[in-house]
Amino acid sequence: MKRENINAKNAPDPHGGYSQAVKLEAYDRLVLISGQIPADSDDKVPDGFEAQARQVWRNIDAQLKAAGMDKSNLVKLTTYLADRQHAGANRELRSEYLGAVAPAMTVVICGIFDERWMLEIEAVAAQ
Repeated sequence: MKRENINAKNAPDPHGGYSQAVKLEAYDRLVLISGQIPADSDDKVPDGFEAQARQVWRNIDAQLKAAGMDKSNLVKLTTYLADRQHAGANRELRSEYLGAVAPAMTVVICGIFDERWMLEIEAVAAQ
């Protein structure tokens, strides 16, 4: 697969470890990951934003592994936050998880399906 992160010079510079666009060529597989919630396999939801975010990233890792991929294959993320106050912590934890991986990204502040959840993240991966 050929991957190119695109950040046009005449558009806002991305801040926070993402790309304005990701161009893919010659990929074999595309995996669409439904919104991953902050619950474990026993449907337990941890307390606090950091614990919930870490659980969501573990769930994304599990889906990627099941598809024979890892976080380096992520090309698009959409994060849904229940409250704007979590934006800074979300950025820090996402950066910690992604490292040098810079997918295209959107963050939306909204009501989330289950009021216990402080976030949900859907992802697209390619290989």
